[in-house]
Amino acid sequence: MKIILSIKPVFVERIFKGTKRFEFRRAIFKNPDVDKVIIYASAPVSKVVGEFEIKNILKDELNTLWAETKEYSGISKDFFFQYFSGKSEGYALEIKKVLRYKKQLCIKKEFGLLPPQSFIYLKDKRTCAQQE
Repeated sequence: MKIILSIKPVFVERIFKGTKRFEFRRAIFKNPDVDKVIIYASAPVSKVVGEFEIKNILKDELNTLWAETKEYSGISKDFFFQYFSGKSEGYALEIKKVLRYKKQLCIKKEFGLLPPQSFIYLKDKRTCAQQE
């Protein structure tokens, strides 16, 4: 199953370069069948720009999560702990098989959707099962 995930453009570029191999989330989707992420680069890009497969999903206490992911986090330790402020645990999606699309896609035109705050489940290219 696929989701569209909203990611800041600076982090999208790090994912494409391979310096960011983990995408961090304060909360994640509940469906265990999600195995692919369609990347929506948020403003100012505001386009669907690529995709990646999920190799693994880590959930752990923040100090442990940072220790396990810091080498390829693509972010600073300060940013990590600021992002997870108020949380005792966090999630990291381990990224594999990244694909940058040759042509950026308009989420409304190509998928019939509005940009997600966090993510949207996809049944196929054009339909959305649920938005969270």
